[in-house]
Amino acid sequence: MSEHVVIVGGGIVGCMTAMALVDRGYRVTIVERNQIASQTSGESSWAGGGIVFPLLPWMYSEPVNQLTGYGAKSYQQICERLERETGLPTGFINSGFLLLPPYDQAAAIRWCEDHHQSYELLDKVDGQLATNNEQPSLWMPEVCQARPPYLMKALRQWLVQNNVNLLEQTELCPLDEIKPLTTWKTLDGLEIKADKFIVTSGAWSFQLLKSVADALNIKPMRGQILLYQPTQNLKQIVYKDGFYMIPRADGQLLAGSTLEDVGFDTSVTEEVKAELAAKAESIMPSLKGLPIIKHWSGLRPGTPDNLPTISAHPQIHNLYLNTGHFRYGLTMAPASARLVSELMAGEKSFIDASPFALAID
Repeated sequence: MSEHVVIVGGGIVGCMTAMALVDRGYRVTIVERNQIASQTSGESSWAGGGIVFPLLPWMYSEPVNQLTGYGAKSYQQICERLERETGLPTGFINSGFLLLPPYDQAAAIRWCEDHHQSYELLDKVDGQLATNNEQPSLWMPEVCQARPPYLMKALRQWLVQNNVNLLEQTELCPLDEIKPLTTWKTLDGLEIKADKFIVTSGAWSFQLLKSVADALNIKPMRGQILLYQPTQNLKQIVYKDGFYMIPRADGQLLAGSTLEDVGFDTSVTEEVKAELAAKAESIMPSLKGLPIIKHWSGLRPGTPDNLPTISAHPQIHNLYLNTGHFRYGLTMAPASARLVSELMAGEKSFIDASPFALAID
């Protein structure tokens, strides 16, 4: 009989990890404290923008670029597979990415050329965009997007079709001892047995593991986002000064987001709503006076330098971590799922796993 693996957390990273393990022949159970693909859970997997690109990659370390680069190259094939095998959309489209000034032009060009990323410097851009022409804008035509709520629903359906056991509305007790895991107890007294366990619970990971992995440096970071339905939408993703605008295929426009250190508070605020609207209107003046269709938030698993932990626990031999992806859980998910599955199988990793290892004295 194949090994049974329990994945703790049913967000994008957990679901992608399950998919990778099913493909390797494992029996998989996902334990999720809410409902997988739910839009009311407060998690970042459905709430984010879905840009399959690390925004300003020249500002990140090479390990982060390795994970995001692999994801960017993998998503079209993954989404085509999900759509073919489930019949559900993923919202995957090639939008292109337009970076408006100011930005470090020399660093951006150097990164694009070093990483074989197509780019073009533009003196003129979409007439809907307000620019001051202080420097050319940077256009990257190969950048794509997926629509997180669609992607998560397709992933959930794929998991169901492939006999992954989904234990939803099930919350686990924090681990309190450093010893091999045979069972993991839930808050309502259920004992879940498995051969191996993987924690992919994002912002909630530290709460589960703080007694056995106090070096795990993850905390929730709230992001608030707005949704518009403009009469004439943008044709490409636009980014300026830490603010993105993402046009969807159905004509909707997503604008955000914030980075707020407020703990596990998933509420939205009128003050931030006004700030986001002002930023959106300063970039795209035609949004002034248009209604905001929706305003929501999600909690990202904040980590220093956007560096996740993808590692075997150094003392609990059958416990693995795949968590802390901060802003790039969706983009990093394919690579981190492959990496942790290789670690579990004792195989040589396709990239150097050492930058993501959990160090415990």
